[in-house]
Amino acid sequence: MNPLRLRAAARVVKSGGLIAYPTEAVYGLGCDPRDEEAARRLLALKRRPPRKGLILIAADFAQLAPFLQPLTSADRARLTATWPGPYTWLIPARPDTPRWLRGRHDTLAVRVTAHPLAAALCRACGHPLVSTSANFSGRPPARSALAVRRQLGTAMDYLLPGPTGGSAQPTEIRDLHTGRRVRGG
Repeated sequence: MNPLRLRAAARVVKSGGLIAYPTEAVYGLGCDPRDEEAARRLLALKRRPPRKGLILIAADFAQLAPFLQPLTSADRARLTATWPGPYTWLIPARPDTPRWLRGRHDTLAVRVTAHPLAAALCRACGHPLVSTSANFSGRPPARSALAVRRQLGTAMDYLLPGPTGGSAQPTEIRDLHTGRRVRGG
């Protein structure tokens, strides 16, 4: 892990930029989740409808808590059993959680990442990151820095290179309250 590149990526995020970075299975495309302009730019770049919502990744649960409704001890135990790890959960969002993150949903998709570089990036930024696959909607997700460059070119502001976590599939997504699998698994 190159600390200079990590700090450069965090500076880009803090200044409203879009970055690509490795995650558990694919490269992610991310920004500061509180920056509406950056999030809208990310959605436009991906050609992703805003109604779908976005995923946030974090280094720990404390980074996600400001976006989420309070959890029961049973809910916390369920999350603790899977995090950090390649499990994304749909959790009820606070009413003030931005619509550009939630889309048309009352929940927010969140994950405490097990990928060391992605977690270090969240720590360097001091907050979670939007994390959607670094590709155009409907196209295969990028699994290398070269694949990101080929697909997105210079449309993003910074590319943080590194290996993905080696997972064959994007992270599983489950609803925290129903346990229903929404994706993967």
